Amino acid sequence: MTHNAFTYRAMAWLIATLIMFSGEVVMASSLRLADPSELAGEWQVYLKSAPQNICALKLEQNQIVAGDIECLAGWLSETPIGWFPEPDGLSLTGKEGSRIIHLGRQQEGRYQSTKPSDPQIVLQRVPD
Repeated sequence: MTHNAFTYRAMAWLIATLIMFSGEVVMASSLRLADPSELAGEWQVYLKSAPQNICALKLEQNQIVAGDIECLAGWLSETPIGWFPEPDGLSLTGKEGSRIIHLGRQQEGRYQSTKPSDPQIVLQRVPD
């Protein structure tokens, strides 16, 4: 009887360990860092509260922001110059390379600022 109790306890620990490990693997794969080429292209950006005011942006493959950046700069603390992918979205950067704003991935082709202190900006891929 003591032998069976030890076996059940060992099996319970083994199963718990496997579940935790598989959960970490699933989480890591869901937060895959996008390649810049996947995000490069034509985008539109607007304030969530005013979707009629749209700025046209282009995320270049060399991670430069092009297009109507002055329009977007009016909503931010400085003019965005670059961008980089992050596991949970993408960030726009200023001329010093520091992050201006983080945009979290909401769904395929749609990103939105998530910090309450940031303007509620939506970045959406222009359909082909």
